[in-house]
Amino acid sequence: MNIKIGIILVAAVIVITVAIAIGQTRNSTGSPSRRDPGTRSLQSMSDDEVFSGEKVVRTEAEWKKILQPSAFYVLRQKGTERAYSGKLTDNKRKGVYACGACGLHLFSSKHKFDSGTGWPSFYQVIRTGNVAEEVDNSLAGETRTEVLCARCGSHLGHVFDDGPEPTGLRYCINSVALKFIPAK
Repeated sequence: MNIKIGIILVAAVIVITVAIAIGQTRNSTGSPSRRDPGTRSLQSMSDDEVFSGEKVVRTEAEWKKILQPSAFYVLRQKGTERAYSGKLTDNKRKGVYACGACGLHLFSSKHKFDSGTGWPSFYQVIRTGNVAEEVDNSLAGETRTEVLCARCGSHLGHVFDDGPEPTGLRYCINSVALKFIPAK
């Protein structure tokens, strides 16, 4: 293994571990995490705002029964939807963008911007501990940073360092990987 790649992988593991720990300490509700949120309303789940550390674990067959085929392809098989094909790309309503698989709150409409790429883009996450990042070398000659839901491990998209201030980040997320919860 190339030493540079090894160092990057170790750094990514450390960052993810710290992010999860931070997310756990921010959970002030004291409520236990729900193991199977798939059948309940997203708005009724108090632990969807902060990842408690308890993972949602399902088999691929269970995910396939729960998710629409296009969502399964993106969320579980690390696919990418066609640019400008998602229903949330041009969404301007106020609210929260949650994981399309488990309902964990990931992004706020306050941090959404038009990147011109054809996918919903955000310059920051709601809570650092709610997402995980991994090195992605699936494209020949290109290293990207994959963004995953910290609770269920679903693929959301990628994060790049060409976003607007104040973070300079662009979370480029598949529309089908998200569920929009309008503000009340």
